[in-house]
Amino acid sequence: MWRDALLVAGKDLRVEARSRVATNQVAPYALVILLLFGFAFDSNRPLLTQAAPGLFWVAVLLCSLLAVQRSFAIEAADGARDGLRLSGLDPAGIFLGKAAAVAAVLVGLEVLLGAGVVVLYGTGLHDPLLLVATAVLATAGLGAAGTVYGIMAAGLRVRETLLPLLILPVVAPVLLAATEAWRAALGLSADNGWRWLTLLGSFAAIYVTLGVLGFGTLLEEA
Repeated sequence: MWRDALLVAGKDLRVEARSRVATNQVAPYALVILLLFGFAFDSNRPLLTQAAPGLFWVAVLLCSLLAVQRSFAIEAADGARDGLRLSGLDPAGIFLGKAAAVAAVLVGLEVLLGAGVVVLYGTGLHDPLLLVATAVLATAGLGAAGTVYGIMAAGLRVRETLLPLLILPVVAPVLLAATEAWRAALGLSADNGWRWLTLLGSFAAIYVTLGVLGFGTLLEEA
């Protein structure tokens, strides 16, 4: 399973590296989102600073939709998905590989967005360890959930519009928990941000388990 996961993740990441879609399209899209939020709150800088964690994770969620759509779009042509299904690879390995590739793309975008938040919104770091732990668990959850719902929508003609309707309501707990944890990590709240990691970890564990156990069936139905 782990060998197959490395093969699939490597394949997806090589496709991204050669096509540069994440670099040339998704990354500029993420920065434009931050700029638009900045313009919307520019007249009230204290409010912009307070809202920075929530705006950051909203931008990450929107970028995750593009990353998930891209993950399955690269196999939509020329029967590539059938080839993946008939390859003999472990379905659990395929799931883990595609989820890991999506998560890797998100990590790069989060670094870029984090730098943008510091520069544009004037935030500072209070607890870097909490910041990193939150990002790791939230990214794992987004990658796993996105891969599960991405394969569910992959075989439908309306997948581009259906995928946001499937994912966004489901990942609301990630948005809530990650925002509150980051508010504490950035020194914007006196709340104990570490307690939110339980929710993020549970969300990631549920969708990783669901994907490992059910991805084969979902792939056959796609």
